[in-house]
Amino acid sequence: MGIISVEQAEHLFWLGRYTERVYTTLRIYFRSFDTMIDEPEDSYQAFCDSIDIPNIYTSREDFLKRYPFDDSNPDSIISNLNRAYDNAIVLRESIGSEALSYIQLAIYDMNKAAASQSPLIEMQYLLDHILSFWGIADDEIDSEQVRNMIKAGKRMERVDLYARLKLSGKELVREVHRMVPRVERSGLSYSRQHLDKVRELVENADLNYYEIVSNVEAMILNC
Repeated sequence: MGIISVEQAEHLFWLGRYTERVYTTLRIYFRSFDTMIDEPEDSYQAFCDSIDIPNIYTSREDFLKRYPFDDSNPDSIISNLNRAYDNAIVLRESIGSEALSYIQLAIYDMNKAAASQSPLIEMQYLLDHILSFWGIADDEIDSEQVRNMIKAGKRMERVDLYARLKLSGKELVREVHRMVPRVERSGLSYSRQHLDKVRELVENADLNYYEIVSNVEAMILNC
């Protein structure tokens, strides 16, 4: 493709962020689902705290149903998936119809899961289709800059979420090392100061997770 407009760049960046947000939060939900069934009624509060979302739920059952499927809740998995689709649909010419189709399939999976007695099975298909989207985007999109803008968003979102989840320094260092070259090669307008600060922060023995998140969120300009 030719010159990428500021609007296209923003859509590509957020497509990467939202697909990663769906993928990682759904994996966390999977890990929490079975244990939550046998835990005290208020155990979902710890889940909300771990990913830094407000606890708007009235019970464990309300959480298990509404967090993935309530499209009126801006923090729900389906809301983030819909945002990924909204960005993908306007990028059809940039990412190709096949890549777009995997986001559409993911929404189909989520709708099936909402009506299913075994929602985790359908949501596993959703994870598979997100992985397929990333794979086909990497294989079929000719523009390296387009690929790097998507991957910059994806890698930044992963670092952001991993810091919110207070994962180990080893995991954060690994993800930051994968994020940095994508941001540098993306062509997005970014803050070198914040990028270098994130790299410095994850190397510290005493991790300041709040500061890591703050610098990641301030890194990309005009997005």
